[in-house]
Amino acid sequence: MNSQKQAKIAVAGSINMDLVVTAERAPVPGETVMGREFRMIHGGKGANQAVAAARLGAQVSMIGCVGDDTFGAKMLEGLRREGIDTAFVSTAEETSSGVALIQVQGGGDNSIVVVPGANAALTPERVSQAEEAIRRADVLLVQLEIPPEAVRRAVEIARLHGVKVILNPAPATELPLSLLRQIDLITPNETEALILTGGTADASGQDGTSVSDSMRRLKEMTDGAGIVVTCGGKGVLYDLHGEQGAHPAYRVEVADTTAAGDSFNAGLAVRWSEGAPLEEAVRFASKVGALTVTRFGAQTSLPAREEVEAFEAPFRDGTD
Repeated sequence: MNSQKQAKIAVAGSINMDLVVTAERAPVPGETVMGREFRMIHGGKGANQAVAAARLGAQVSMIGCVGDDTFGAKMLEGLRREGIDTAFVSTAEETSSGVALIQVQGGGDNSIVVVPGANAALTPERVSQAEEAIRRADVLLVQLEIPPEAVRRAVEIARLHGVKVILNPAPATELPLSLLRQIDLITPNETEALILTGGTADASGQDGTSVSDSMRRLKEMTDGAGIVVTCGGKGVLYDLHGEQGAHPAYRVEVADTTAAGDSFNAGLAVRWSEGAPLEEAVRFASKVGALTVTRFGAQTSLPAREEVEAFEAPFRDGTD
């Protein structure tokens, strides 16, 4: 276990059951293809980040909502088994839990359809009930699979109590400046950074806008917040209070990219909470993400702290 103080993380976000199929390729419209495997795996960006942070040694509180169905009961049990405080996970009556339909293709890439279900029932009032959990945290970690008004309320509470806020803007959508200017660190991938800054991606995910252009624009929009942009196999770019840099991606065998971004964000939040500078937090988070993609599924792929600290792999650019 790391010698730094134990990180305290509050996660406000989605809790889903992932219904995962693997197939060699995605079907075109009107086509049926034979799949290889089907699994039900606990997921949701919020729950993934909470579980990842807990396995990395943090004290974690989850703020979210499940349905009054079998999936909801199983997911609550799973969070508690990880040592996560679920006192502020509500159960929405006569509502199904959130589900994500995930197709994993032969090379490990995935496509996802999310049905919010009970996640849409996470109201500002329910978030307000979790004020004490947010107040005692070092970092509040939020994403965008819950209603925007719930995100705003969680961020407002964090600002009130001087708690740092990390916003993982996924799934991407344009956000009001009033929200963006209350966060301390924003962590989009390349495409999300483009969408946040008003770009329109083509089929390749680009429109001619460089990542540095998007980062510069995000810096203006957030009134100087830290920016961390994940670029897949090209690594990570970051900028915080004049501390700028890049970290290359590790060369690993990819089995499934599901939850890679979630585990990266959890790793970033944990090391930042422990007092590490952003460069070290990015390095640690990159290792967490690299380990995650070598395994199948969402929460089933999230590594323990000991695995991350023992991880060694060459960089994709050929350096050690």
